[in-house]
Formats: sequence, C-alpha cells, structure tokens
Amino acid sequence: MKGVKRFGVSLEEELLKSLDSIVKGNSFPNRSQAIRFLIRNHNVKEKWEKNKEVAGSIILVYDHHKRELISRSMDIQHDYHDCILSSQHVHLGRHNCLELIALRGKASKLRELADKLIALKGMKHGELVASSID
Repeated sequence: MKGVKRFGVSLEEELLKSLDSIVKGNSFPNRSQAIRFLIRNHNVKEKWEKNKEVAGSIILVYDHHKRELISRSMDIQHDYHDCILSSQHVHLGRHNCLELIALRGKASKLRELADKLIALKGMKHGELVASSID
C-alpha cells in the first residue's frame, strides 16, 4: 500500500482477544485490516456527532396498503429533497415493501429526516445507516 507506516502496538490480553474476535467475525485477512476498519468507523461516528457533511441511507419496511402512509412519506421526502440522492422501492411480497433512500447532507438534517419517516404510523421497520463522503 502506498504511504503505509508500520508501528508496534501493545495490548492487554483481553483487548487482543477482542481484536482477534473482530478479525475472525468480519473475515479480515489480518489484524491491520481490523484496526483500519475500527479507525474508519470511529471517524464516521465522529463526523456524525460533529454534524459534518455526511452520507447515509434510510431503510424502511412498510405495508403499502396502510392508509395514506405512502403519501405522508412522499410529503416528508419532498421537504428534504436537497438531502435525497435517490430512492429505490422493492416489493417484498403482496403487502410489504422495502424502500432504500440514499442521502447526503448535514448529519442532523439526515437524522431528522430518518426520525420523521420511521415515526410514521404504519411503518414496520426503519433504520438510518451512517456513512461518510470520504
């Protein structure tokens, strides 16, 4: 890898066991990859906490037969058109639908949008997945 620096790390045995568990659980090829993963996750979390420009997605599952749920959802999404990059609607069966909404914007605004959509009466499941733009 370009620009890679090597360094030694000293860990208590329990922390090393935890690191090895992360390596195994995520099928990382080595401890270095696990450490990179943990640092990047920390950086994403920090950007969200500091209300930086971030990316993310909202995952929603709902019964499309629930009265006015889709129109209320669309009204909310139109209020946040500047944050929504795209959306995808998937039919899971006769009644249930999955909606994936890709986002970019200030962390607080993305959280606000997700909270409003997830709180809609008739929504079966919803989750905001945080990521970063870099």
